[in-house]
Amino acid sequence: MKKRFSEEQTVAAVKRMESGATAKELSRELGVTQQTLYHWKRRYAGMDVSEARRLRELEVENTRLKRIVADQ
Repeated sequence: MKKRFSEEQTVAAVKRMESGATAKELSRELGVTQQTLYHWKRRYAGMDVSEARRLRELEVENTRLKRIVADQ
């Protein structure tokens, strides 16, 4: 599944929520649900873009390693 938003866009949305923008207005602007915004906030709060990219890379590597272990 291809991601619709990049790490930069996701982190920017979270920072806007933290600075006072409402989830309702952001969800309309970005075309996502409020639930998605709160999920992003829980996951990416306090991160910058490089940390979010590293998190994604580690998740991909972890998935790959789990598959290797499951196949053995």
